[in-house]
Amino acid sequence: MTWALVLVLLVGGWVVLNQLCGRKYNQFRSITMAGLKLQQISAPSLFLLDKLRVYNRLPVLFFKIQRSIQKNYGVQHRSAEMTILFMAEILSYSWLLVTLGCLLSLLMNGEITGFGIGVLLAVLVPFSMIQDLQKKVQLRDQEILLELPELLNKIILLVGAGETVQQAITHCARQKQSEDNHPLYREILKMIHEWESGYSFQQSFDALSKRCGIQEVSIFTTTVLLNYRRGGNDFVLALRDLSRVLWERRKAISRTRGEQASSKLVFPMVLIFLVVLLLVGSPAFMMMKI
Repeated sequence: MTWALVLVLLVGGWVVLNQLCGRKYNQFRSITMAGLKLQQISAPSLFLLDKLRVYNRLPVLFFKIQRSIQKNYGVQHRSAEMTILFMAEILSYSWLLVTLGCLLSLLMNGEITGFGIGVLLAVLVPFSMIQDLQKKVQLRDQEILLELPELLNKIILLVGAGETVQQAITHCARQKQSEDNHPLYREILKMIHEWESGYSFQQSFDALSKRCGIQEVSIFTTTVLLNYRRGGNDFVLALRDLSRVLWERRKAISRTRGEQASSKLVFPMVLIFLVVLLLVGSPAFMMMKI
């Protein structure tokens, strides 16, 4: 009876809050954010986050999630709202898992094991969602760093052939226009659109550096802005020095990825070894017993 009452309170409270607060937080439903499954029923979670002022009580966590969202989705002006929406998604999953835990305990004739499983998952799933967001950002940064040296080499060749910096960057971006899902070329295409819309070259490059949020990209933009007016050999030499540094960085990332891939193969290899050992050793052990 106790678990049935708790289940009714959880479900009923969610329904009531969703009806009362749905209009107040209606603007969050129009935000497009990939990966969210419970966005349309997140009003109760948004209400709780607002009342508890989680973003003021946990500013470090809020800033980390906001920074990851800015990098992963390439947005600046609505990043705070998207961060709140992501935290509401986490709270919604926790609420749902606790509710399922109560239902499981009810089906298990009142045993607390089901509720314990629900609470455990309600703690682990949000942690896993935050880790997954940070992992996506890490992969995005690695993809940018892997592609940046190749882009730099193309710019060096085109500038050396007589094109301006803007023409060289535009030419490289247009060639990769089919790869608009690549984070580096997606940001460069935004930069080109900005300076074609009236932004200065310096403003567009500064915005590119902020959107990428990577030290190597900041060095690249600073080098270009300091040397592109000079042109000629000075500009090409500066980019070549930077290119050597970026290629070393790319080699380091490739080695790290190779080591990670090798470590992932250890467990399957051990498992296969144990299976082979069992298949080979079982007949011998049975013959010894006979």
